[in-house]
Formats: sequence, C-alpha cells, structure tokens
Amino acid sequence: MNAASGGGLPGSGAGLPGSGGARPAPGASLPARSRGVIGLLEENCTVCMLCARECPDWCIYIESHKEPMPAEPGAAGGLGGAGGPGAPARRGGRQVRNALDRFAIDFSLCMYCGICIEVCPYDALFWSPEFSYAETDIRELTHERGRLREWMWTVPPPPAHDPGAPLAKEVQAVYGPGGVPDGGVADGGGALGAGGVLDPGGAPDVRGAPDVRGAPGASEL
Repeated sequence: MNAASGGGLPGSGAGLPGSGGARPAPGASLPARSRGVIGLLEENCTVCMLCARECPDWCIYIESHKEPMPAEPGAAGGLGGAGGPGAPARRGGRQVRNALDRFAIDFSLCMYCGICIEVCPYDALFWSPEFSYAETDIRELTHERGRLREWMWTVPPPPAHDPGAPLAKEVQAVYGPGGVPDGGVADGGGALGAGGVLDPGGAPDVRGAPDVRGAPGASEL
C-alpha cells in the first residue's frame, strides 16, 4: 500500500480524521483524553518515587534531599508532633521530609503509556493534549521541572461527575447518607453540586471534628 492508495507512510500522519493526510495543526480540536505531553503539579509531589520505579522506559529522573519540617506551634521543645504510621521520618529527633531538587522526563524515551500518571497516589502528573514540542536537539526533549510545570496550563479540566453517582464517602461521613440538607447548602457556607461534588467555595473544615457519622445534618457539628 502506498501514499496514493490512501495508506500513507509510517509517521506521515496520513489517515488522521479531518487532517487531509497531514499532522493536525496546533490548537486543533483533539479528543479530550489525548496523550500529548505530561505536566507536573510540583506542589503535590512527595518524592515517593513510584512513577520512576514503575516507568518501563526509565525515562523519569528524580533527585531530592531531606530537610527538617517546621516545628508545630505549641510542640514541646520545638519538635513536631508524635510520629505514627505514615508519619514523616525523623533525623536527630526532628521530623524530616523529602524536598524535590529535580524532576525531569525524557520524551525521547517515553512511550506515552501513562503508567506514571496512573500510579501517582497524589495527583502530581497529568496528561496535556499539547503535542507540538519537536526539537532539533534530542537533549531538548528532556523536560525539566520548570517546563513540566508550564505544561500544566494546558491540562484540560476534569470531566464532570456523574449526577447519578453516590455521594463521596467523606461527605456521607459528615452529613449522613442523605447528604447536605436544605437543598445542598452546608451550614459552613459550602455547597454540594451535582453528584456530591464540593463547590469551590468550600465546605466547612471538619478536620479534627468529633465523629458525626449518622448525624441528621450539618447543623449539629
């Protein structure tokens, strides 16, 4: 099969819907879940290394160091709170945490499988549909943390929640199986949208509140 018969050559882009045999232009309408490039939300990264360990191409490079955590207000001796399962490690009697020094992805090796995004437990990696980042120097295809952060501006918003889906367990734990009373408005100023999604205005902060599972409404918090 040749290009004249409509088959095209490997890598020519022939046969793409609406492209007329050429690569889609930047800004063209692409499927919502297109795998173009990976963005990094650095604030969510805890340097757990899961993405780097699970990457089949070993194209993710992470470097970090440990630094002491700020002392909690009122903590005895200026130290952090008591440790427990999942608590930060301690060094010299102080809690320490991982600080990210380098996060880079070599897109000349990446095969766009998405495993790194799927295994990240803290939602630090996201797909962007952007695909126009070809380079004449292969070294430029290694995107460092700054450039990976810039791709976050091109990440599309997540799809809306299914209105028929059950309420989130966190919402049920606070407001009961029936959700927030009075038409979805929480006493603390927050609101629930379709499918039990918290409004960006925010629901009341219930961290540290007593266990109110099964309570008839938020007014009893």
